[in-house]
Amino acid sequence: MPRLANGSIGVGLLGAGVVGGEVARAILRPSSRQVYHAGLSLRRVVVRNVAIKRDGIPKELITYNIEEVLGDRDATIVIEVMGGEEPARSYIESALSAGKHVVTANKEVMAKHGDQLVRVAQENGVELSYEASVGGGIPMLAVLKDSLGGNRIDTIRAIINGTTNYILTSMDDTGASFNESLAEAQCLGFAESDPTADVGGYDAVYKLAILARLAWGGSLDPDAIHREGIEGVESKDLRYARELGFRVKLLAIAREDDHGLRCRVHPALVPADVPMASVSGVFNAVEFNGDRVGPLWLQGRGAGSGPTASAVLGDVLRISRGVKSERQLRKVNPVSQVAEKSKNALTMDELEVRYYVRLSALDRPGVLAKIATVFGETRISIASVIQKDLDGSRGIADLVVMTHPARECDMQTAASKLRDLDVVSSLDNLIRVEDYERLPGS
Repeated sequence: MPRLANGSIGVGLLGAGVVGGEVARAILRPSSRQVYHAGLSLRRVVVRNVAIKRDGIPKELITYNIEEVLGDRDATIVIEVMGGEEPARSYIESALSAGKHVVTANKEVMAKHGDQLVRVAQENGVELSYEASVGGGIPMLAVLKDSLGGNRIDTIRAIINGTTNYILTSMDDTGASFNESLAEAQCLGFAESDPTADVGGYDAVYKLAILARLAWGGSLDPDAIHREGIEGVESKDLRYARELGFRVKLLAIAREDDHGLRCRVHPALVPADVPMASVSGVFNAVEFNGDRVGPLWLQGRGAGSGPTASAVLGDVLRISRGVKSERQLRKVNPVSQVAEKSKNALTMDELEVRYYVRLSALDRPGVLAKIATVFGETRISIASVIQKDLDGSRGIADLVVMTHPARECDMQTAASKLRDLDVVSSLDNLIRVEDYERLPGS
């Protein structure tokens, strides 16, 4: 390849899909003043299938051979937007070992292998940046590591999967079923043909692991995060929740106390009058609660080619400024700091929250007494019981029980006993309530 012009910075790109194509075009034909003046030069674009035409990317830049990037001494920065765990992880490690700065949008790799890769980066005196791995175009990581550096973070709450938020919004607005809303999301390109990673909560788990690691400085295994997806949420749950003054969202929550860190991803009832409840469609949002700043909210588009490419380019420009000024990059970068130890991951057993419980029960005298007895035996106080939709032909009605705060282990015991009651046809859903402290004057 031809040598770079003076002042230019060579870039190798791994992946030319929706996001990679957007990044490539932004470098080749910069519309941003900052990208234009950065003098970025796209050297090679590594893809799995070189036969596919890539709009806006010259054919001579396309290759399937990663060595054409690793062996190019003028490729100072490598961008990985291939997705998936392998070969992306291996390529990132190889690039770092070759003395190249790496920018990645890969949440799965960073959640599972972040510590190892950061260590490799530090050993080779280069930087590993991954702002785009969480929140798309929302600068969640930058705010957490820089702007909130003077705070002790006690809680993170976030909507960090646009697919599930779109599905739940559609169900809430139209009364459509989960399957109908999922099909709509797939048709519009908001959901993959295999939506398991999104609707099953896996995507949000990876992102929460990254946020928690930066907030509390401890390595966190994604498998230690409690995970529930939205597959079991029905349109009637959203209708009942709205009548009770709530919205249903898939929340990613991390909270630290004196005993350790509890991280969880699951559907939750959110009070309708808090900002998180109004986050709709494919938008994402995060709330950081610091001891000095209090609650801080960020909201924006959390996915898509434009927002993700925006975050990738932001990392690239920051690194390029350090390279061009011939300034030694910090040996331990706040984004890339190696976790010194694993955090004590608390189980769900001692979590204490309110619960929404939806039962299908016989519509006859004495049923409520039997249900109340189960809650009493498991030390759970009932706040309200409401009878909803009645199936007269079967003599079965929906009962919605709202509890006062109770321990998770007690609630699970109660759920098991309720399923065994002869007057209960089925326990159809159990959703936790995420309460918010009210600020003075609110």
